[in-house]
Amino acid sequence: MDNYQIINKLKGGLIVSCQALEDEPLYSSFIMSKMALAAAEGGAVGIRANSVVDIAEIMKTTTLPIIGLIKKDYDDSEVYITPTEDEVDALVLVGADIIAMDATNRPRPNGETLDSFFKKIKDKYPNKLFMADCSTYEEGVHARELGFDIVSTTLAGYTAETKGRTLPDFDMLKKLVNTLDIPVIAEGGIWEPAQLKKAFDLGCHCAVVGSAITRPREITKHFIAAIKEN
Repeated sequence: MDNYQIINKLKGGLIVSCQALEDEPLYSSFIMSKMALAAAEGGAVGIRANSVVDIAEIMKTTTLPIIGLIKKDYDDSEVYITPTEDEVDALVLVGADIIAMDATNRPRPNGETLDSFFKKIKDKYPNKLFMADCSTYEEGVHARELGFDIVSTTLAGYTAETKGRTLPDFDMLKKLVNTLDIPVIAEGGIWEPAQLKKAFDLGCHCAVVGSAITRPREITKHFIAAIKEN
């Protein structure tokens, strides 16, 4: 698929995030590939996946577009979603259809700014689709100005500036949809079908759901919390 076809394929649909961290019971590229297959059979239009090994394995089980990222911690930065050129290169090499990266205003490793980093990346890969994971409306607008192809609400509530924010952040989503002329993806804190419906009512291009579908430990905690409330 070309870039137009990829964007069109995602429109109006559900992207399932198939990720498991090292401390989680389902941490396994094989298991994530089966999660992706189950999501595809359930009607998902795309997969969001972390790491080269997971993406490579998922590509064996489904032909759905893949939003790829690499989570990596660096001592000198809070940015951990595709933070440097090395991660971008690896995602291009493995064949991720869309590359997601932190597009917050926080400094990247080695003190690099998003502006200088993304210019370098876009010059290197001018025909690749890039998705901006943002935490605020202003960051989303700035990402569009820099040349990102897609903006998402992924990091709302996950930065120092937005900590404690109620999720899903429908206000941020609405403002971005009403302002930007590129696809806006709703992501973060969607646990109920009613929340998903509201995101689409607000005009999002598509939506990402992860924990509520693919992380049984977190799903269990979600239900346990409801019991404790009683």
